Amino acid sequence: MNTEDQILETLKQSEKPMNAGQLVEKTGLDRKVVDKAMTNLKKEEKIISPIRCFWTAK
Repeated sequence: MNTEDQILETLKQSEKPMNAGQLVEKTGLDRKVVDKAMTNLKKEEKIISPIRCFWTAK
């Protein structure tokens, strides 16, 4: 499973939107890796932000 898939799966399993810091804690990935993957997921419109700075799977 690649980084983007791991983040997307974590967001899908979460009941509430998560911020990047929470994703780092939950996945154990480096912050820079999470930020880069989230940027790609945003461009691909696979994640949305219902609340400022918090993200959920689309």
